[in-house]
Amino acid sequence: MKKTYIALLLGFGFLSSNAQNYEFQSVIDIETTPVISQDITGTCWSFSTSSFLESEIIRLTGKQIDLSEMYQVRNTYPKKAENFVMRQGKAQFSQGGLAHDVINSVADFGLVPANVYSGLTEDEKKHNHSELEAVLNAMLKVYIDNPGKKLSQKWKEAVAGVLDVYLGKNPTEFTFEGKKYTPKSFAEFTKIKPENYITLTSFSHQPFYKSFILNIPDNFSNGSMYNLPLDEFIQNIDNALAKGYSLSLDCDVSEATFSAKYGVAFIPKNEEDTKTGLAEIIEEMPVSQEYRQAEFENYDTTDDHLMQIVGTVKDQKGNVYYKIKNSWGTDEKRVTNGGFVYMSVPYMRLKAISVLVHKDALTKDSKKKLNL
Repeated sequence: MKKTYIALLLGFGFLSSNAQNYEFQSVIDIETTPVISQDITGTCWSFSTSSFLESEIIRLTGKQIDLSEMYQVRNTYPKKAENFVMRQGKAQFSQGGLAHDVINSVADFGLVPANVYSGLTEDEKKHNHSELEAVLNAMLKVYIDNPGKKLSQKWKEAVAGVLDVYLGKNPTEFTFEGKKYTPKSFAEFTKIKPENYITLTSFSHQPFYKSFILNIPDNFSNGSMYNLPLDEFIQNIDNALAKGYSLSLDCDVSEATFSAKYGVAFIPKNEEDTKTGLAEIIEEMPVSQEYRQAEFENYDTTDDHLMQIVGTVKDQKGNVYYKIKNSWGTDEKRVTNGGFVYMSVPYMRLKAISVLVHKDALTKDSKKKLNL
């Protein structure tokens, strides 16, 4: 079970933080599953979006189901490999991905519980994909760099074999709560319909209210995103949370002002407050569409990490923060707030690359403008 840190102050329930002078009070708290760790992998995209789907299953069925993150990873690696090989190595092949890759995997391969497919061998207790990635990379480069010969017809089978060794073979049938399922029928049981989920973003180099392919390294599958003006992008995040929908978040976490250890993320107006803001409330920078765009185009905002937005909190001055479920575990030496991070509105406005959400969570106005 996840740990929560609660301090009772002045008769109210406040969420404490390692940042000693912050006092956070819960405003919106969407039910989710316990915080777990992605361990030594770059598979945050699957952990965050699987967690998002777990919250969706709770919303849709009332059931709390621990989904297998590694099942989606296992079935996405071949797609990455095919993209890399057919582009003759002129693409990225890595552990990374985006939220829509999980949705695409669910559409193609369904869902399974974590106890059916762990992605671990019998003697493993933690995920570590360093060797797996290195082996696959070496194999694919052999196929690509084989001068004067045609591409081997066995390469896909070889990739599948490596994935089976490191992660395990795909299950075809299993039992859950006394009933037999296939991955496809289990996905139907959870009431998850991939066609209902869309990605929103906000960048001014493309037309608003249209979909486009955002050129970021981990978008190997060329997933399209609906483009909204920044204010409307934030309005839809807030609307989703108010209606009881969580969101999967792709975000830049490379900033010194994003701290899992202190449990906060903020954008200081004054640079000298970078460290101060870890421990106390500071004045934050107003973030415009123009500033957001400039930070993205000069590489100050990058596609680093995916997490889940599960609610909002307020500090003692009334400032709003998004409650972000991370996948870096609950070890108190590394994280606080039981593995959650409280992200300020300016940080979300500046550093959120995109969000994945159920299309019914959008405002009526945005749905109309996007023809959804």
